[in-house]
Amino acid sequence: MIDFMNKAGVASRIHDSILGLCYDPENGTDATKAMLLLSGMLVETVFLFDNCEEALEGSFGQLADLIGTEPMEGPLRAGVLPPPTIVDFDTEQGRMLAREFFEDWLDCAYEFHDMLLFLLQQHFVRWESFGQSRAESFRLFIEYTHRAMAFELAAQELCDAVIEHKIGADNWNLADGICALAGMAGRRLAFSHDGMDQCCWFRGADLPDYLDQTAYVMTQEAVRLGLKCSADWRFGLPANDVPANPPTSLIYSIEGLCDGFFGAIEMKDRAEQAVACAKAARR
Repeated sequence: MIDFMNKAGVASRIHDSILGLCYDPENGTDATKAMLLLSGMLVETVFLFDNCEEALEGSFGQLADLIGTEPMEGPLRAGVLPPPTIVDFDTEQGRMLAREFFEDWLDCAYEFHDMLLFLLQQHFVRWESFGQSRAESFRLFIEYTHRAMAFELAAQELCDAVIEHKIGADNWNLADGICALAGMAGRRLAFSHDGMDQCCWFRGADLPDYLDQTAYVMTQEAVRLGLKCSADWRFGLPANDVPANPPTSLIYSIEGLCDGFFGAIEMKDRAEQAVACAKAARR
């Protein structure tokens, strides 16, 4: 059994690791990134429970008691949430941190979860000293954590749906499933930036950035799962003189599955849907 002093040491190292990842010499500590990392850590710990969604809501209740307030209510102001690709990247970093420190904890994983809630309380108090209320921090933390959980569940469920309904029932091969989900990611990305319904892609000066960010979600998911890949995902792209040829028939074939799932989890933002499909494509 790990003793109390060693547990305190693990908690201190988690705190130092988060601050180290979030510190910039010119701009100081990025509180949004710190909150996203902590969101990812909490998501990873609630997967220890039989019902992760109930465990997450229970964690929010415990946190409300610890900080002495409920989350801020009402709509969030425009632009307060980072892009879905950033939410996914930073929360996945947080999940990785949690897995690393599980190994050092060497004790009841549920105690690790309680220790993380205590760390969150300390961060909320610290942020309040810089002018951000606990209620506002709590609300933002909930928003980030719900999205991180939704991305993970979407990657699992969309994969299972394509395997069951398309590969199993309609005799698709694995490449068909990957192309369909990757194409759907591009289609929803197009819709999120005013793309036309008749086209899977959108045009404009910001196209390379948007495609890079979404493709990065795919490659990072593949790397996390241990798949070999080249140094640069662009290696497999066609030459510039090759016309775009999106797999429209495959995309349209899974659109109903995706719409049903996104409706069930109330994921309405199409940029978030694009990230969910991208994660599923490489899962």
